[in-house]
Amino acid sequence: MPQKALSMRQIKEVLRLRYDLGLLQSEIARSCSISQSSINRYLERASAAGLRWPLPEDCDDRQLNEFLFPAEPTGGSALKAPLDCAAIHQQLQSNKHVTLQLLWEEYRQGQPGGYRYSRFCELYQRWRRTQDLVLRQDHLAGEKIFVDWAGATVPIYDRKTAEVRPASLFVAVLGASSYTFAHATLSQDLPHWIECHILAFEFFQGTSQLVVPDNPRTGVTRACRYEPDLNRTYMEMAQFYNVAIGHVLTIGGVVRGD
Repeated sequence: MPQKALSMRQIKEVLRLRYDLGLLQSEIARSCSISQSSINRYLERASAAGLRWPLPEDCDDRQLNEFLFPAEPTGGSALKAPLDCAAIHQQLQSNKHVTLQLLWEEYRQGQPGGYRYSRFCELYQRWRRTQDLVLRQDHLAGEKIFVDWAGATVPIYDRKTAEVRPASLFVAVLGASSYTFAHATLSQDLPHWIECHILAFEFFQGTSQLVVPDNPRTGVTRACRYEPDLNRTYMEMAQFYNVAIGHVLTIGGVVRGD
């Protein structure tokens, strides 16, 4: 059964983040909420087709699909490629809905002659037992801005009527310096979410390479266990400012931004 392909919009975003921003595959996977193995597979197809970013002006979605998915050659048998256990482990930690079963199914779609599920799990568990649990917080200057709605609402008082209205507090923090921007809004809807990002960029007088939301649901249109999709407006904002949207991992109760 052929594997489910990404949308052309997602593929273009992968190419932009890789060839325009120079992000690693693991960073692209977290930014787009797509497994790293899928990122690697599509980048290999793009490389084989001689595609980079920006795409040629006359390359529409149909042509892009033909470049990436030419007729498969017949004959030959695929060898079992070594498992990327580190990538498997990272995907399991980054999304609570991801399981070894799902990752194995995706692996077999790309490697029809690959390991069976029992062997797949055995190899991963063997690798995991050799790993030391280490949490590193490496924040380079200009690399990340962490954003979130902070805590409980705060009261806003109308100066004329003394009416009290609750306001949400948006906070953006530079990872390396902890330089902080805060802005109060009357709701946590998408327009306010986008507006706060723009105000933060203006406050910092620039952007970082990654914007890392602590709770990305505001910018997600489809909560799917396989491929959650970033809201189109949020993605277009990232493209306009030439940044990538990252994720936050929670490891043992400790929050880590990636």
